[in-house]
Amino acid sequence: MKRLGVNIDHVATLRNARGGLHPNPLFVAKEAMKFGADSITIHLREDRRHIKDNDLKKLSKAKIPLNLEIACNFKMMKIAIKNNPNFVCLVPEKRQEITTEGGLNLAKYYKKIELIIKKLNNKKIRTSLFINPTIKDIIYSKKINANCVEIHTGRLSDLIKKKKNYLTELNKIKKCAYFADSIGLEVHAGHGMDYKTTEILSKVNEIKEFNIGHFIIGEAVSIGLKRVIKKIKKNIKN
Repeated sequence: MKRLGVNIDHVATLRNARGGLHPNPLFVAKEAMKFGADSITIHLREDRRHIKDNDLKKLSKAKIPLNLEIACNFKMMKIAIKNNPNFVCLVPEKRQEITTEGGLNLAKYYKKIELIIKKLNNKKIRTSLFINPTIKDIIYSKKINANCVEIHTGRLSDLIKKKKNYLTELNKIKKCAYFADSIGLEVHAGHGMDYKTTEILSKVNEIKEFNIGHFIIGEAVSIGLKRVIKKIKKNIKN
């Protein structure tokens, strides 16, 4: 059974817009789990633009499978180890970006990422690397000794939404997913996905987990969190 991770970053974005306590990310996380999510994802950015340290602390103490996305630096690594989430995904991060724009540069930061992954693995935290759909990055991920790769699906999602030919990009993801699975890396997918994208990617048997945030939280404003999660889960069900 394929799994769904619900990213609740933008629940915190809404809360922070008014500076109060509502909506409450912990409450929404618990509701998402009740409605069928398999895990909750949060990205603790260095500028704390949405999720705050206190959110991480509360979610880590709750009985919720938590996937923490962090930038590749030792300060964030120490925060992760202190809070001990179930899973950690290393992602590229630039202060000026609106959202994550691509996968990690594994060639450039190989040694640093390898050390961070080693320390997280030693703490029995499942580790993942957010990568572009390239065979080269799959090979690097295996050498780095990550447990999983999360393939960036942003370009595919954009092509699908714009009703452009997406088959070349989809085939890249398929080849990477097959290769990663064949060498013992668990394959996840994330970024920009909606109903149509998840329906298409659900046919890729090697993808075991989908992490979706902006679309789910945005759609929930219109039709409710329960209905969105139910529809996404139906799409990814094998």
